[in-house]
Amino acid sequence: MKPLWAPWRMEFIKGKKPAGCIFCDKPKENRDKENFILRKNRLSFVMMNIYPYNHAHLLISPYQHVNGVDLLPIETLTDMMESVQASVFALRQAFNPEGFNLGINMGKAAGAGIEDHVHIHIVPRWTGDINFMPLISEVKVMPEHLERTYDKLLSIFKK
Repeated sequence: MKPLWAPWRMEFIKGKKPAGCIFCDKPKENRDKENFILRKNRLSFVMMNIYPYNHAHLLISPYQHVNGVDLLPIETLTDMMESVQASVFALRQAFNPEGFNLGINMGKAAGAGIEDHVHIHIVPRWTGDINFMPLISEVKVMPEHLERTYDKLLSIFKK
């Protein structure tokens, strides 16, 4: 078994959590750029993870506040999967990743950082993207600032 290390996420894990739910509150603020929201569908939306596992890590969330996919109507799940498809397309166009990790962590035991509101993670991957830096110095090298990544992806989502 090989461990997966993501020590940079400790800032999120130990940090003060905002009141409310980011997946409920952020889309209502109409500050999409500041909140890194890339796309709003009728039943779901796409936002960047500001504590990413890897460069350009995206989150797909329903507007409906539920803690599991089993509680969502099929129409919402379909809307979310359309966002997954559009996100993978945008990530391919912007960054040409060699692969993707797609996942849903339902419940604290499964690793959900926000366990009350189900969401899908899309993590683009490149050969060699996990290198020695996180292992020996607890540093994750992010090749681009979040705002720049947002602008690249937003221009593709708008097309």
